Amino acid sequence: MKPANDPAPAPFGAFAPNAAQAAIIALAQRSRLKRGAFRPMLSRLVNLMRGGPLDVPYQGASFRFYHQASATERGALFNPDYNAEELDFLRAHTPAGGVFVDVGANVGTYALALARQVGAQGKVIAIEPHPVTHARLKFNREASGATQVTLVAAAAGPADGELLIETDGDNLGASHIVTGQPAGHALRVPALRLQRILDEAGVPQIDALKIDVEGFEDRVLTGFFKQAPASLWPRAVVIEHLSRDEWLEDCLADMRARGYVEAGKTRSNTLLLKP
Repeated sequence: MKPANDPAPAPFGAFAPNAAQAAIIALAQRSRLKRGAFRPMLSRLVNLMRGGPLDVPYQGASFRFYHQASATERGALFNPDYNAEELDFLRAHTPAGGVFVDVGANVGTYALALARQVGAQGKVIAIEPHPVTHARLKFNREASGATQVTLVAAAAGPADGELLIETDGDNLGASHIVTGQPAGHALRVPALRLQRILDEAGVPQIDALKIDVEGFEDRVLTGFFKQAPASLWPRAVVIEHLSRDEWLEDCLADMRARGYVEAGKTRSNTLLLKP
């Protein structure tokens, strides 16, 4: 069943920005207005011109952005350099024909950008458990013609089974695994070990991996590195560190102990490389 608010049957382009919306987006993209503090205001302004999602190109792919309730989609809509340092790092270590794994793929702003990098002979594994976000990811993949992207409608976790996810406020992109008592309405979703996901996808090696699962990164990665053969360890990793105070184990220290070195750091992410 499609989410009630998802107009996916309409083909890509049906929600192209009108002239006023396009002018606001262009102004933001070439000015300081593209910064995060201004994006909610810009989103409201664009929404006044016409409500609903917007169909736009981003990083060589086609996206239907629901910018009103997703910080990720607002960022990609208004800032052409959104996550540029992370994307450049991943591209530099993911060859044509290579393999990229996106844990917490959201609507595909990493997965579809790297799909273009790996090309038709490569493979992208995009893991996204939230049913609404997953439906948007699927639409964007199909609009982009990215047949090399395999979608996984499950949460990566420390064990196979189920997990609860919930969303804070109106930012769908900040949906997270519930580790205690749910604060509000929580959804039960399938959970799979990362190694099992990779095995089922027929992935023998990984060039690069990005993980952003809102403070659950340690539970995904620590068990993976303990159990998976070293041949399956990704060479390059981008890991969100904004919620590291929620980690039970320091997965960055664990990766450093396994030979990874820090190749860079942005406000949101740590970039790691295994020489």
